[in-house]
Amino acid sequence: MDSMFAPGLFAGQTCIVTGGGSGIGLSTAKELRRLGARVAICGRTPEKLERAKAELDVIDSPGVDDVPPVFAQPCDIREPDQIEVFVAGVLDAFGQVDVLVNNAGGQFPSPAEQLSPNGWTAVVRNNLNGTFFMTRAVATQAMIPRKRGRIVMVTAMVARGFPGMAHTGAARAGVENLTQTLAIEWAQHNLRVNCVAPGVIRSSGTAQYGDALLEMGRKATPLRRLGTVEEVMRVIVFLASDANDFVTGSNFRVDGGQSLWGDTWPIPDPIET
Repeated sequence: MDSMFAPGLFAGQTCIVTGGGSGIGLSTAKELRRLGARVAICGRTPEKLERAKAELDVIDSPGVDDVPPVFAQPCDIREPDQIEVFVAGVLDAFGQVDVLVNNAGGQFPSPAEQLSPNGWTAVVRNNLNGTFFMTRAVATQAMIPRKRGRIVMVTAMVARGFPGMAHTGAARAGVENLTQTLAIEWAQHNLRVNCVAPGVIRSSGTAQYGDALLEMGRKATPLRRLGTVEEVMRVIVFLASDANDFVTGSNFRVDGGQSLWGDTWPIPDPIET
């Protein structure tokens, strides 16, 4: 579908998208590029990043001249030293960072009693520690000195717990609290910090769980379908834009009403349209 945003909305701005090689991250990077942003992406897989960069570099930005090629560099957000190198590279290439979309993350399904200490630690390091390390580096090196910035965290729908995903549920809930805390601490620096919590989204990230698990998620969603990466992307892009100037510390659920429904109100399946 056509973009709902004004052409050139991000002209002159630099936007970092972590986990920008696929799924929600790639969709977000594409829209930011289309809207005139200088885009930087990172992830752990060089081949995936190169494919994403090739897709992004050919996207036109109507009304915006000379948008430079996308900056794509491998970076494991669990490693602060790699983050320092990545952020320095973005600043060398573009001179500033206006937007950070913390999309990188990963997990695997497991009942809590079967989670090993290593499995727990790996997911928390990725989804909570890595998010904080990247956020702190970008804020202190690029946003706070300029008194300008928009930060968007991408978590998951953990409003009623996350059975089968205790490790990532705990980490994502931590990010939501981090969002609220940083929104207060960094308001004095003119930063806006918000969070987007997708429900069950059909994407490369959820494909690993198989059709049966996705169908369970669909049936647990009042709108009786899975979400799309584009639907999540549109909320992220609004929060990252200058159109949002008074929303900070908020968590936006993009879940088709799943977090609200406790099966106490019957909903036909499928919904007639």
